[in-house]
Amino acid sequence: MPVSPSKLGSIFVFGALGLTLATLAYPAMLGIENTASSQDRIVANTPYGPLTESDRDFVVRVRSAGLWEYPIGEMAMERGTTPEMKEAAAHLLVGHAALDATCRRIAPELGITLPNQPTPQQQQFVATVDSETGQQFDITAVNIMRAAHGGIFPTIAKIRASTKNSLVRALADQTNDTVLDHITVLEKTGMVNYEQVLLQQTTPPKLPQDQLTPPPPPPGSPVLALKPRPDLDVNTTSPTPSPSAAGQGG
Repeated sequence: MPVSPSKLGSIFVFGALGLTLATLAYPAMLGIENTASSQDRIVANTPYGPLTESDRDFVVRVRSAGLWEYPIGEMAMERGTTPEMKEAAAHLLVGHAALDATCRRIAPELGITLPNQPTPQQQQFVATVDSETGQQFDITAVNIMRAAHGGIFPTIAKIRASTKNSLVRALADQTNDTVLDHITVLEKTGMVNYEQVLLQQTTPPKLPQDQLTPPPPPPGSPVLALKPRPDLDVNTTSPTPSPSAAGQGG
């Protein structure tokens, strides 16, 4: 099911993928001077191992991902036009609720402040998907999310290979399984335009840092929890192979 380059280009007009490592506003909230250029700088020593800037940013980014992909999953459960789209929506809801629960559990242990809103760019992704109807809703949602999930893979691998923190390591394992599952079910919709998605993953436009940083919550505000979905009987940790990309949406 091909997607026109002009249409997909408008989908990604807001630029770089949201799940990339970046310097966040959170160090200042934690009383840390963010003067080092290296993401390997240790910002805290914890019972679970040292915590680096990249470790902390990874936890925040996983949390932020759920804050925009979960709402799209809810929309897709209601508005998806095919069984495959609704199946993908179920996997998004279950997977991100589980990742969110892990982030909320480990953040206090690591002294990490979690956002309650996604980045401005991610908020625009949600608005872009929400503005579509019918089959175009499915196409827009699938391609935005497929690009975002594909873009996070290098980050997950880097964190998993380098972190010395056991909680962050376990989160990276869980995130890797979940992202692979989501990529698989998104591809099974048959709506992925691989040429355009791969272009966005490899050459994303640049955006101002404030567009890629989730806003910090007001002091003392409760942490928003994504609703668990035990009513959805899906497994997000053992994906089956996706169809060949040959002849699909190129």
